[in-house]
Amino acid sequence: MSARKPQRASNSSANVRPPLRFGDDLLLWAAWLYYEEGLTQGEIADHMGVSRPSVNAYLADARVRGIVNIEIDPERFRALSIARDLQEHFGLDDCFVIPSTGSDSPLVNRLGAAAAQVLSRITRSGDTIAVTWGRTMLAMAQHLEIRSLQDLRVIQATGGTTAKIAWTPEACATRLADAIGARCIPLSAPAIVSSPEMRDLLVREAVLSEQMEVLAEANRIVLGISSLRPESTIHTSGFFDGIAMHEHYHDAVGSIAGRLISATGQPVDGPLAGRVIGIGLDQILAIRSRIGVAGGMDKVQAILAALRGGYVNVMVTDFDTARAILTSEGVEGGRRRAAETSTAALPERTQIKKFLNRPKDAVDESIAGALLAHEKCLAPIAGTTRALRAIDGPRDGKVGLVIGGGSGHEPGFLGYVGRGLADAVAIGNVFASPPPDPILAATLAANGGAGVLHIFGNFSGDLMNFEMAAEMAKARGVPVKTVVTTDDVASAPVDARAARRGVAGNVFVFKIAGAACDRMLPLETCAALAQRANERCYTMGVALEPGASLDTRRPSFVLGPDDMEIGVGVHGEPGIARVHVASADETADLIADRLLDEMRPAEGDEVALLVNSLGSTPHMELYILNRRLRERLKARRVKAHVTLIGHYYTSLDMAGVSVTMMHLDPELKTLLDHPCSSPAITIA
Repeated sequence: MSARKPQRASNSSANVRPPLRFGDDLLLWAAWLYYEEGLTQGEIADHMGVSRPSVNAYLADARVRGIVNIEIDPERFRALSIARDLQEHFGLDDCFVIPSTGSDSPLVNRLGAAAAQVLSRITRSGDTIAVTWGRTMLAMAQHLEIRSLQDLRVIQATGGTTAKIAWTPEACATRLADAIGARCIPLSAPAIVSSPEMRDLLVREAVLSEQMEVLAEANRIVLGISSLRPESTIHTSGFFDGIAMHEHYHDAVGSIAGRLISATGQPVDGPLAGRVIGIGLDQILAIRSRIGVAGGMDKVQAILAALRGGYVNVMVTDFDTARAILTSEGVEGGRRRAAETSTAALPERTQIKKFLNRPKDAVDESIAGALLAHEKCLAPIAGTTRALRAIDGPRDGKVGLVIGGGSGHEPGFLGYVGRGLADAVAIGNVFASPPPDPILAATLAANGGAGVLHIFGNFSGDLMNFEMAAEMAKARGVPVKTVVTTDDVASAPVDARAARRGVAGNVFVFKIAGAACDRMLPLETCAALAQRANERCYTMGVALEPGASLDTRRPSFVLGPDDMEIGVGVHGEPGIARVHVASADETADLIADRLLDEMRPAEGDEVALLVNSLGSTPHMELYILNRRLRERLKARRVKAHVTLIGHYYTSLDMAGVSVTMMHLDPELKTLLDHPCSSPAITIA
């Protein structure tokens, strides 16, 4: 059908895509939710991520275009229903069912086009995609084109086969890589070799060993599923040349990547065991995204075996094949179901509970508690309650390092005071600069006769008060150098780096400066190294919920139940964009794209990585984000030399994350590894 594509009503809908069975047809999706799922227009708006007037327009347009006439068009209804049945029965992540008839194009080509649509929707920057071979795989590659992603790799799932066919593993992988702008990695060996001993010998060769390591890193695989009929892909590829199938593989009903499986999806052993060079069935199961593409009545039992074995979690097939699969399982395809109950939106967070006495005492009581908890690291400075020093400082001839800023970022800033880090810290009220007097007290307490280095974030209050304290210190004969941190990429464009805020990148800058000072380097050198560390730090934050004021216990800004804020500040400031809540991988990709685009590391470079909770985000979620961030770095061939995960630089109780990458060079790497001991970081 050719229909006008309605425009989406809000930016938040840009990240909402229909389930695969609807393609990109928003009219059809809205009609299904309204007429078959029984949702209200308001519920549909929430579900689709659009406004209620847009839903009303979709439904009206669906009636005008003939998609709905009392009920959804029967042909479309059956395809949607059977896709849902297949998805639910086998526990798939998604399912796309195309018509079996009604087109002059061969089924193989139409399945390939459908698979291309699926792959284009789920592929992300940094993916490593394994691909098997066959007619459908080649058709998919021929229909696909992606040019907007970065750091993609395509790897053959098996070694090479006979060149008598056009759809060899090499051809499928090469064509797919060309279509998406990916680097293509072959397996430089035959798919079948003469003996297990020969296989073992070949996979130990350096080139093939490296290629097999890449195959083990695949996070997506596109699988053709072969029957065992004489004209099937696995037969025409030469796998069974010289082997009596009926004698050795009578239990097999199909194959995946050259591996034979039974009707229940179990591996079937035979003469080929140990002779195949390529991905194993257990490795397939370990891949997160497993896209099976196959159709035709001759493949029903093979596809069913693959589904039963769990080798596929996204299925692309045709209607007749899907119906036959469900019939084999005793499931009546295409049945209607009662409307499901819609989940109510979360209530707006308007009052937050806190463990406080009086809000005005919170900072002083927090400092007092920190001194008791870290009495082996921290000591008060006489004459002020807002400045602390390291227990073993100052040291004669050593440059003193003083850091500071507002409270609310715990463990920043007092968590970075100790041997190999800062010598003293000045602490302000919540999200407020410390006054000049405690900064001066910290400066004098840190002075070992070689001058003092001040490091703080780029905020107006800090700039003014640290400058005043530095002038006061110089008047007392203490030379002071200043480094202002500017790592927040969301707060200003790259050509205005000096205007950026200093946020969690402080952690790495403090570490580099502290190591330089601990090595007894001169003041000018310590300042230069700290400045270099700052210039090579890049940070971006994302929030799911704002933090709450200690005084009012109310959020600093309001986010809708389905929104997240991009580029938030650490003082509770809103960000630069508001979008629909994304998955962990999508969020990590959004951050990685921005940081890597600006950093531009070369292959083989190293970074220090900080995955920082902004207050309320637990380690579980940070680890999930870190997994994807490390995948992106690996895809770029950049090594994470150090990874810090946890609460390092927070924004009270904000639910969110910031990610910092510091682009290392040999000197910065050495200083990063230098021993230190403080409440927040210890390196033996």
